Order: sequence, then C-alpha cells, then structure tokens
Amino acid sequence: MLTVQSLLDELDLDLAAGSHAAEAPVRWVHISELEDPTPWLSGGELMLTTGIPLDTAAKQRAYIRLLAEHNLAGLGLGTGFSHRKLPKAMVEEARKRDFPLFEVPYSTPFIAITEKAFARLVNEQYEVLQRGIAVQRRLERLVLEERDLEEIIATISSAVGGTVAILNGRGERIAGRGFRRELSADAIAAIRNEALGHTVDGHPFVPAHPSIAGRALAHPVISPGGGPPQAWVVVVRDSGGLGDFERLILQQAVAVVALDLMRRRVARETERRLAGDVLAGALGGRLDPSELRRRLEPFGIGEETAVLVFDLDDPSAAESALERALAADACPAVVAPHESGGRELLCAVVDAADRDPVDLASEARKALIKERGTVRAAASRPAPPENLRHSFHEARCALEATAFANGSEPDVASWRDLGAFTLLLSIQDDEALKLYCDSVLGPIENGDDDYGGELLRSLEAFIEQNGQWERAARAVYCHRHTLRYRMRKVEELTGRDLSRAHDRIEFWLALRARELVGT
Repeated sequence: MLTVQSLLDELDLDLAAGSHAAEAPVRWVHISELEDPTPWLSGGELMLTTGIPLDTAAKQRAYIRLLAEHNLAGLGLGTGFSHRKLPKAMVEEARKRDFPLFEVPYSTPFIAITEKAFARLVNEQYEVLQRGIAVQRRLERLVLEERDLEEIIATISSAVGGTVAILNGRGERIAGRGFRRELSADAIAAIRNEALGHTVDGHPFVPAHPSIAGRALAHPVISPGGGPPQAWVVVVRDSGGLGDFERLILQQAVAVVALDLMRRRVARETERRLAGDVLAGALGGRLDPSELRRRLEPFGIGEETAVLVFDLDDPSAAESALERALAADACPAVVAPHESGGRELLCAVVDAADRDPVDLASEARKALIKERGTVRAAASRPAPPENLRHSFHEARCALEATAFANGSEPDVASWRDLGAFTLLLSIQDDEALKLYCDSVLGPIENGDDDYGGELLRSLEAFIEQNGQWERAARAVYCHRHTLRYRMRKVEELTGRDLSRAHDRIEFWLALRARELVGT
C-alpha cells in the first residue's frame, strides 16, 4: 500500500511533521499552485506545490488547515522557488494537526515523485485486479458446479478476511459465514433494520452498529424486474476498513449471489410447475396408479398420502409460505393451488406414513396465519396414492361442511366433520353420480344453451347463501331482481320448487356430486 512514509523512504526525503498520519494510504498525487485547491480534490491525495501564492504566515497556516480538513494524505512543498525552506508557520500548523508535511528540494523534480507514486499505485491496482480475478474464477467454478450458497459465501469470507452475510428482501439472514468470527445477533438485527430502511432507494450503506462501524459495507442485490432489492450482501472485515480489493470482491459477491438466487428461483418455479401438473393430474383422475406413484416419488412421497387444503386470500402468493411450513416439519409434500367448485384452494399432497395429517395441517395453518391472516384448513385421512382424488374431495368437503358452523368450526376440518358429504363420498361409482347429476341438473344445462352455466352458478350461490337474496346476488355480481328471475327459470326448467327443503337438498347434493365427478 502506498503511503506518504513509504514514498518518502523510496525518495530519501524526510518528514517535517505528521509522522503518525504518514502511514495513511495515498490515493493519488496532485500538483496545484492554487491558494485553495480543495474544490478539485476528493480526499486521500498527496498534494505537491511550490507555494507561490502562500506569501504570508496567515495564508500558509490557512493552506495547511484547508488540506487537513479535506482529508488529504499530505503535502510536499517544493523549495528553491518562492520559498528557500519550509516556512515556520506551515511546519507549526502541520505539527498541530499531525498533518504530513515534507520538503521537496530543488534537486528533486515533482515528476520524479509522481512517476514513483503512479508506478506504485498502478502495480497495487494490478495486484488487486489479479487477486480479484483469481477469486472470481473460484466463484465461477462454484456457481457452475451448483455448489451450496454457504460454500460460495465461505470462499468470499476467506478472500476478504471477514464475515459475509446474505439477507433476503425482508432482512432475514439466509446465509452467512465468518472467517474467524461470526456477527452478533445484535449486529445482524441492526443491519436488518437499516436494510429495511433502504428498500426504496436500494443504495449500498455503511452499517452503523458500534461493533462493526468502520469495517462493514452492505450492498443490494437488485431484483430482476426492478423494485426493492431481492437480497443484501454484507461484508464485515475482522479488522480494518474495506480497501479496493474487498470492495471489488463485494461487487463480485453481489453478481454471484444474484446468479445463485436466479438459479434457485428458476428451479423453484420449475418444481412448482411440476407440482401443479402432478396435483392437477392426480386430483383430476388423469394419472393411472403406477404413473401417479412414479410422479410423486421425486417429492419424497411414499405409500401413505394425505391431502391438506387451505382456504385463504390469494392461494398462489401463499405457496412459498406453505412449502416453508411443511419443510420446517420435515414433511415431504407437493404444494400447488387447485381450483374446485369455482374457487381456488391451496393444496398439499403430503407423505403421511408416520404423520397425522390433521396435526400437519394445524401447524401449517398457524404458519400461514402469521403471513396471510385468516386461514381455514382441512385434512383427509391417510390413504394410498391412487386414492388421492378421493382424499382431496374428502378434505375439500370437510372444509365446506364446516363453513357455516356458527362459531364451532374446528381449527382443522377432517373426515369427522363431513356430515351429509359422507353419503356422496361413499359412492365410488362415478357413473351413478353422473346419472344423478344429469337427472337433477341436466334440464338446466340442456334447457338453456346460452345461459345454462350462468343459471347453475346462480343456483349454487343461492343455496350456498341459504336463500339470502342480497348475499347470493352479490356473490354472482347481479341485482337481486335478476337473481329472482334466474331462480324462477331454474324452477320452470326442473319442475322443482326452491321454497321446499326437499328440492333444495336435492339441488345441493347434485351440485356437490357434480364437483366429485368433475363435470
């Protein structure tokens, strides 16, 4: 590292003041004859001047004061021009401020100093670049080999001689490794709070926690689609501040972490698509038993399965939360949203070999409530994989059967809560269920080609809302008079009377059976 003292040692020059500060790094060398050159300086420069305008003691003291306050590395005054030797006022002011000051004799041209300094600076930057390239190659190899993020972080930590932590967009640590020591919980919490405060601007920041002040830097990992950072990379050196090399490694770390997070995101999205396909095929009855078992095997699901269903706002957005909850319970699962009966539910096919599905659903529900608010849950009984479609309807029907429990609804609905649905689920003959559906609902679907589907949706809403016209009309986005007209049309087509409990029960059973057979 180039310092004022190391440069003077090479040039065989002596310090007149500021010996303690002479070990500070020199960022650049600048020559100026201005009385105030600081507007064109950024700090860390070594200033060279002949001091032509510094013709009074007051100006000489003010000049030293300006350079010291602007954090320059030091001053070399060329003698033999305007000054025969270092002015006493400059030496006194430099000693007072511990500011490096030295004399450049007439026999030593400024060009000799700048050439020596620039050669050292270029060599140092080249060395930093070479070291950075070596680290980058190691990181590239780790990424190509799809190594764990912790292993990547360990390499970065070793390179910078400190601790590296990765925080996600919510400020939670997802990876971290120390070279010789780890960050304290207080330091991590402070960094997390600062990161959350920078979610809008997404700028790097220097953590302010006392235990790491002056030796840490946090850099954002930009989200692919813009918006708040998707993660933060935090580097904390074990001792000393971050130099050019550490900052270069931090930039490389940000790029590598972004690639790793993208790889994870692509893998996760692929898994979710596969999970959605498996779930749709299994619950739709489109997979034969052997194919279904083969498709479930990569997810760790064996001979005993169960289906968990969750009714909540935006099931797709809650998918990750349910995956995390089941993973925390070490439960192999296939998680995906699935639509049934006109509404989307968040579903999970879980391995139930040695687990109680109701307990699993209960723990998952607690985790979902923390992130998503109100959540209703249900679970099927354990069954072989080929019965998944039946298991799904068992859980879904249990959820529906407890929807109007008037305060007595269990935390997790199960087969014990099925009630009248037990009758429908006990009928294993799909043809018999289709025949029943056609006999009750066929006149509606076939009697009005243009509006048969709308009539069925309106009928279902009317029955689901217990015959309450206003609520049922809101459910299908129409006026209550329009709904009354539709219900009269249903009565005309079917010959049934919706004011009679017997006919309403038949409609309700037919609608539920229609869902079971997927028509």
